[in-house]
Amino acid sequence: MVSIETTATLESFRRFLIVSTCRSFMPESYMRDPEVFPERENSPGTIYVEAADKVTLKKIGDVTFVNAKDILGIIYSSKSGNTRLMWRQIRRRIGKVTGTASVNALVNLVESGVLTREWVEEYLSKSGLRLDEGEREKGEGKEEEEEKRNRYGSGGDVGSDAVSGTGYDTGHDDESSNRVKDGNMDIGASDGRQEARTSI
Repeated sequence: MVSIETTATLESFRRFLIVSTCRSFMPESYMRDPEVFPERENSPGTIYVEAADKVTLKKIGDVTFVNAKDILGIIYSSKSGNTRLMWRQIRRRIGKVTGTASVNALVNLVESGVLTREWVEEYLSKSGLRLDEGEREKGEGKEEEEEKRNRYGSGGDVGSDAVSGTGYDTGHDDESSNRVKDGNMDIGASDGRQEARTSI
């Protein structure tokens, strides 16, 4: 597990939610709208948006899309229970992300911009760890596939149509296809400058 403590924009954490759970079937208009967020009531697997103004838009499978304004906080947990993160507003659309993440969720945090890949790789390299392309941790990486089956059944991949032209990479599934090998890492950041403490 990876302990996370970093500052991040609301939009980057919104992208993390989408990449982790619903980018293959989220309507393109919702994906482009910075006020639309996925929510999910399942436990484990809860996603909850705390906002001063929130309106339900549409439910697809077990994901409910909401339009939310003046967001105070967001709670995310993966269906595996291995990732539990909270975004809490500091000022306007800047907040603090805290919690624990699986090594595969770390890749999605990098992809969404909550953490930078270059920074993570630099510190992993110093620690003798690495990100391996194409590997998937057992028991993880299935959420988006499950959501897709809930919505569309077992036939066909809808990912390319759902996100065409949105700027989101469709090359990874939930808590994605890269892996950090061996060891534990604590990650922290302040105002965009990330620091780390790594122990093996």
